[in-house]
Amino acid sequence: MTHFLDLKYPIVQAPTGTIAREDLAVAVSNAGGLGAMGLTWDTPESAYDRVKAVAGKVGENLFYVNYVLHFEPTSLEASLKAGAPIVQFSYGIPSESVIKSIKDHDARFGIQVTNRESAARALEVAPDYLVCQGLEAGGHVQARLSLTEALAEVLQVSNGTPVLASGGIGDGEAIWSVVNQGASAAVLGSRFVATRESQAHDEYKEALVAAKSNDAVYSICFSDGWDNAPHRVLSNETYRRWVAEGCPARGSRPNEGDIMARNIATGAEIKRYDRSAPNLHLQGRATEMAMYAGTGVDRIKDIPSAGELVIRLGQEYEACRQEGE
Repeated sequence: MTHFLDLKYPIVQAPTGTIAREDLAVAVSNAGGLGAMGLTWDTPESAYDRVKAVAGKVGENLFYVNYVLHFEPTSLEASLKAGAPIVQFSYGIPSESVIKSIKDHDARFGIQVTNRESAARALEVAPDYLVCQGLEAGGHVQARLSLTEALAEVLQVSNGTPVLASGGIGDGEAIWSVVNQGASAAVLGSRFVATRESQAHDEYKEALVAAKSNDAVYSICFSDGWDNAPHRVLSNETYRRWVAEGCPARGSRPNEGDIMARNIATGAEIKRYDRSAPNLHLQGRATEMAMYAGTGVDRIKDIPSAGELVIRLGQEYEACRQEGE
């Protein structure tokens, strides 16, 4: 049991940008895990409505919202007013005023860290928990160490603050492994992208099921919209052409003006090297876009409902725990 967040299972869903929307967060939280939404790029109005929608469906179950601090968290106050119980931050340390606002709304907060030094800095502002990210993670990767190395360093200085482990985790055995190393829970991203409630494009989900671990490549290929931010994605035609040309900088990349997809509702265009992941609202060449995935992708074999997946992962974890005792 995971007591510090009142969870039935030590399973936390990663806030995978536009892919992790309300339905996914609700399904994970109501099944006994911790659901999440990324709100970094939402307007205050959108964030308020989304948080209200989730809060109205999870009852007393918890969920969290995430903000990437390379960007101004303009919708944070709105998400707190709407009732977000937990706020998580990556790529930075929240300011004193932000922390005060969180506490004024009786919410809790966590900070993503990657090694001993970043954990020590984060602990200076007294977060309720830390998220230790390893290099194996999919999506945008703040880490520079493997999860095993990073987790050992962070636990050395955590001094009782709960630590969640993130990066390359795809099944109950991997969840048990990080908990056995001292983590309070495991964070899974790619595994929840490949669920029915996920807003990922169907071709993206199918690519995750078909992928092997070495298909998840670490790169700065899809950097438009977030300059020079390393990420891990599935190798595809865009990535392979870019590598074949010597990984050229913006302005010299092959076919960089190509339009990959259009948003069905708005008509907005997504170009080849954009950071956007292919979601259900896009029409076009989804598999040539940024299909974020961690190295645990080879443990994805199907596309179940998120609630079913949480229960399955929890049962796998419990079996490993009992066997390990």
